[in-house]
Amino acid sequence: MRNRALFGGFFFGLLLLSVSVNGEDPYLFFTWNVTYGDIYPLGVKQQGILINGQFPGPQIDSVTNNNLIINVFNSLDEPFLLSWNGIQQRRNSWQDGLYGTNCPIPPGRNFTYMLQVKDQIGSYFYFPSLGFQKAAGGFGGLKILSRPRIPVPFDPPAGDYTILAGDWFKANHTDLKAILDSGRNLPFPDGILINGRGAYGNTFTVDQGKTYRFRISNVGLTTSFNFRIQGHMLKLVEVEGSHTLQNTYSSLDVHLGQSYSVLVTADQPPQDYYIVVSTRFTSEVLTNTAILHYSNSARGVSGPPPGGPTIQIDWSLNQARSIRWNLTASGPRPNPQGSYHYGMIPISRTIRLFNSAPIINGKQRYAVNSVSFIPADTPLKLADFYNIQGVFSVGSIPDNPTGGGGYLQTSVMGADFRTYVEIVFENSEDTVQSWHMDGYSMFVVGMDGGQWNAGSKQNYNLRDTVARCTVQVYPHSWTAVYVALDNVGMWNIRSENWVRQYLGQQFYLRVYSPANSWRDEYPIPRNALLCGRASGRRTRPL
Repeated sequence: MRNRALFGGFFFGLLLLSVSVNGEDPYLFFTWNVTYGDIYPLGVKQQGILINGQFPGPQIDSVTNNNLIINVFNSLDEPFLLSWNGIQQRRNSWQDGLYGTNCPIPPGRNFTYMLQVKDQIGSYFYFPSLGFQKAAGGFGGLKILSRPRIPVPFDPPAGDYTILAGDWFKANHTDLKAILDSGRNLPFPDGILINGRGAYGNTFTVDQGKTYRFRISNVGLTTSFNFRIQGHMLKLVEVEGSHTLQNTYSSLDVHLGQSYSVLVTADQPPQDYYIVVSTRFTSEVLTNTAILHYSNSARGVSGPPPGGPTIQIDWSLNQARSIRWNLTASGPRPNPQGSYHYGMIPISRTIRLFNSAPIINGKQRYAVNSVSFIPADTPLKLADFYNIQGVFSVGSIPDNPTGGGGYLQTSVMGADFRTYVEIVFENSEDTVQSWHMDGYSMFVVGMDGGQWNAGSKQNYNLRDTVARCTVQVYPHSWTAVYVALDNVGMWNIRSENWVRQYLGQQFYLRVYSPANSWRDEYPIPRNALLCGRASGRRTRPL
C-alpha cells in the first residue's frame, strides 16, 4: 500500500511533466529491490549488491526518447544511489544520481528515477555512485536502440550481447573503503570479471555465417582492458552514442567507464573460440576468458587464449586516433551526424584540468588543479535551488593548473548556458587516466604526448572526431575536447578510476541560465528526497 500511494502521487506529477517532453513518447516502468547477497565471482564468498537478486543487475532495453520510470527500493543497511553512465538527461540533472545532485535513498526507503533518453542512441551502463559501493556490484547494462524510422548504418544483427567487464577485488567494498579512509592505497586487483563471473563463466552462442553485436563496457575500478575474440575481427560501429567509421580491429582497448559496440561475424570453422579480456598498462596482467560457441560446433576451444597488447602506449594511442565519426550516418535524429559542424564554432573559453596525487593531512588524496573534492553536508544541486549559503562557492576551482600543493575543497566551477568551451585534460603521471563528464558528450579533438600548449590546436581533428562521454589521457600526455554547454544543471566531471574519484579527483560544473525557464531546465521533482540543510523544505509541484 505504501508503494502504491507513493507512486500514485508521483505519477500525477509525471503526467504533467509528460506534456512538456512529448506525450507520444513511450514509458517503460521498472521496480528494483536493492539487497545484499552472497556472491563468489573469484571463488571467494563476498557481500555483493544485487538488484532484484541479480549480479550484475537487470539489463535496460530502450528506444530513443523512451521515458524510463525506475522505482528503486533500498533494502541495504546504508544509503544508496544509482547513476547513469552516459545518459545525458536533458534539462534534468535532478536525476543524475550522484551525491552532488541527489540525496541518497535511506535504508528502507525508495526513490523513483524519471529519465528520458532524449535524442540518444547507443551503449551505456548504470552503477552505484555512493562511497565505494561500485566495488560490490549493483551495475548493469543500458542500451538505447534507434527509432524504427531512423536508419542504422549496418544491417540488423542476428543477436545483441552485452559484456560488462572490469577489474575486481576479493575484499568487501566496506573493507576497501576503510583502506582508502585510512590514507592508504588499494593493492593490485585480484582478478577481472566478465558479466560478474570468472574464467569460462560466460558462453555466447552464435550461428555460423551470421553477424552479432557485442556492447562492451569497462565497469571496473582501476584499470583499462583489452578485448579480443580468438580468430575473429571486431568491426567498430558505435561509441557511447556516436556511430563510427566501420574500422576493423583484431583487439580493442576499453578504458575505465568507456563503452563500445562491435560487430562480429561468425565466419570461422564451427568450433568454440576464446573471448579474452586482459588488463592493460599493468606490470602484472590479469586475464579472464569467456566462450564464443558456434551452435554447430563439433569441438571446444583449443590452444592457449590469444595474447594481446600489454604496456604499449603508442599502439593504444594510434588506435584511439583511428576512431572517427561516421558523417553520413544518422544519429538519434534523421539528419546526418556530420551536419553538426563542431569544428567551425568559435571557442569562448579554454579550461585546463591537471590531475595530481598529493598527500594532504598525511593521507593519500587525488586532485584536479590542486583541489581535492570533499562532499558537502547538502547536495550541491539542492543548495543551489534553495539558495542555501555556505554549502559551496562557484569558482572554488580554477580554470587552469596552479602548480601549488593540494588542498581540500567542495569544488564547483561556473559556466554560462549555451557557451562553447574547450577542455584540456593534462596528465603528468605514469598511469593512464580516464575522465567522464555527466550530462554531455564531448568531441575528442586531440590527444598527444608531452605538454599541451596553444600550438597543439594546429593538429586538432575539426572534421570527424567522435563524440563521447568518457575519454582517456595517456601517461605524460594530454587530451582535448570541445563541448557545447547546452544542458543546464549541476554536472559532475570526474576520474573514472574509482579510487581517485573517491579520494577527490572530481568537481562539479554549474551550467547556469538566468532565465529560470522550463525550456532550459525542469523544476525540482515532486518526489525529490531532501536532506542536509535542505531538510524540511517543500518541493514545488511539477
